[in-house]
Amino acid sequence: MQEQKGQSETRGTVPRGEGGGLGRALTILLPAFVFATAGTIHYQTPMLAEFGREFAATAAAVGWVPTLSFGGFLAGSLFLVPLGDRYDKRTIVFAKLAGLILAMLALAAAPALSVVVAASFVAGVCASASQDIIPLAAELAAPHERGSVIGTVLSGLFVGILFGRLGGGFVTAQFGWRWMYLISAAMLAAMVPWLLAYLPRTPAKTRLGYAALMRSLGRMLRERADLRRASGVQFMLGICYGGFWATLSPMMSALHGVGPAIVGLVGIPGAAGVLVARPAGRWMDRSGVGPVVTAGILLVAAAYVVFGFAGLFVGAVFAGAALQDCGLRAAMVANQALITGTDPEARSRSNTVFAVHVWGGNAVGAFVASTAWTHAGWLGVVAGGIAASLVALAVHRGLLRR
Repeated sequence: MQEQKGQSETRGTVPRGEGGGLGRALTILLPAFVFATAGTIHYQTPMLAEFGREFAATAAAVGWVPTLSFGGFLAGSLFLVPLGDRYDKRTIVFAKLAGLILAMLALAAAPALSVVVAASFVAGVCASASQDIIPLAAELAAPHERGSVIGTVLSGLFVGILFGRLGGGFVTAQFGWRWMYLISAAMLAAMVPWLLAYLPRTPAKTRLGYAALMRSLGRMLRERADLRRASGVQFMLGICYGGFWATLSPMMSALHGVGPAIVGLVGIPGAAGVLVARPAGRWMDRSGVGPVVTAGILLVAAAYVVFGFAGLFVGAVFAGAALQDCGLRAAMVANQALITGTDPEARSRSNTVFAVHVWGGNAVGAFVASTAWTHAGWLGVVAGGIAASLVALAVHRGLLRR
């Protein structure tokens, strides 16, 4: 989509739709950076009980920590990431990185739960720097390798989320939760010289004011069928993903009598998508988006069929978690490569629309699955997941035919 005449102006030296390739340094640096930032809002997952004990807080009060962490990430993705089309992405990344380091230090030294809550919100907002890196990588990548590059960057993101959950638990158990935030601040600070040396400046793509920039998000969604399709598919798959993780713990307790230690182990096969992200990107570069997304959706549907046997044996939970994550990540890599490559003038805004659908799907899925669990049990959750994956397939196939 071109900006309307009189409202925008493109500048810079990067040819439209072209990139010169990342080079070896950036191929390592960008995934490493999103790895370091992704964990910052997931370290808290195994720490919540410790917050309650140390600050003598109720579960409801502690619940504000994850709520505002993820809420901050959504706010940063929606209200700040679009600025990447208006300003140099390098400047935005450094500003968020500075805020993220300060937030980690504030968390490490927090004297009260209120400080933890406030710093968690700031951390969430600044952690949206990972969503600035994705359109930057798409801009720098050569067209024939864009899928592979996006897959590599997202691999760093997925591993960072897993590290946040597992590393946060290990460090908390061995040294205390404050040390995890100090380690995180050190990791982020160590990225600064490398980013200064290798992260390139990028030309602004538009001169739209902020209000017009935000209004353009809705216009893009109306005018671009590829963005509607990709976002719609990931919204439905997000329902599947969010629904599973929201109801996993009560299901495992009710059906198998296991506690949080075993539930936590599901996170290992539940991160299997790390293994398929880069191959999915290469497949997308060779064969296009359609086959990769179709395969991803079918894997998610198959996962929920496997989940249907979770009441009989616990192994079905682990197998289904691996299938679901592989399918979700494969579809995400292909769809994200598509939407960030279609319109070079609006990559940051395209990624904003996409990310909001992903996170919105997770939230809706958690609500729907929790309601289904309450009224229909685990099979109700399974039925909802299968239905959502079939709707995703219908959206994908219908828009491809159009």
